[in-house]
Amino acid sequence: MRASSRRWKRCSRAKRVATSRPDRTVVIFGVGLIGGSFALALKAAGAAKRIIGLGRSQANLARALKLGVIDQASADPAIVAEADLVLIATPVGQMGRIMEAIAPHLAAHTVVTDGGSTKQDVVALAYAKLKHRAAQFVPGHPIAGAEHSGVDAAKADLFRSRKVVLTPLPENSARSIARVRAAWRTCGARLFRMQPAEHDRVFAAVSHLPHLLSYALVDQVARHPNGKALFDYAAGGFRDFTRIASSHPEMWRDICIANRKALLVELAGFERELAEVKRLLRSGDAAGLEKMFARARIARAKWLKKQQ
Repeated sequence: MRASSRRWKRCSRAKRVATSRPDRTVVIFGVGLIGGSFALALKAAGAAKRIIGLGRSQANLARALKLGVIDQASADPAIVAEADLVLIATPVGQMGRIMEAIAPHLAAHTVVTDGGSTKQDVVALAYAKLKHRAAQFVPGHPIAGAEHSGVDAAKADLFRSRKVVLTPLPENSARSIARVRAAWRTCGARLFRMQPAEHDRVFAAVSHLPHLLSYALVDQVARHPNGKALFDYAAGGFRDFTRIASSHPEMWRDICIANRKALLVELAGFERELAEVKRLLRSGDAAGLEKMFARARIARAKWLKKQQ
């Protein structure tokens, strides 16, 4: 990862800008795992006076109200006129419609951000749908997903010590970027910066491809003529490898389609790796297979050590 993805240094000016205007009213589109956890973290820190939730499921919004995740539910995108900060935490396939709906109602001081797992498509949507308000949109991606979805999966500490990547637009003001950074820091996150294209290439390899493979393996077993028996005997290894296949299908459909160019590149690389594995198996090359396993084990151990 290039130097642009290193953690930003906190300068005194950024601190002053970030704290100059608290985000007293926050509007969240999509009060699920990400949006709900964002709301809970802000509430826990006393960083928002009022949190308003919008979404397609009235049942989920009612549940969010009951749990105290949000203070108010609305079906009217014009409610953003009252917002200091807006978070779009829906699947990326819904973001264009939401941006178009809120664009006429955004106040000059309102900052908009998102939680999408792809960034080039979201940036393009911001320019196309927000138009002259695009400068108020600071793209972001919290690296804190889980296989569960809905407001019941939300928790106040979801983002604590987790990475959040911002991919600011050239038009973003220092004040807007600082306010989004401050909100995520309030949630306990660590902030990083990348270019949108770099972001999509990186996450195609380490996030989008693993999800695609996990779904594919479960689907293969389920469609197997002896699928029921296979599931009956599946245990820890299968459970661990396929945990993320329990993730929200719509969200991952949108991610895979939005980032399909980078994902196809990574899939081609994985196919080459599989071809090498098949060659080792066909030739009975035990030493070669063990060497590949050991190389992978060492690489994973190094990665795990860096996570501590």
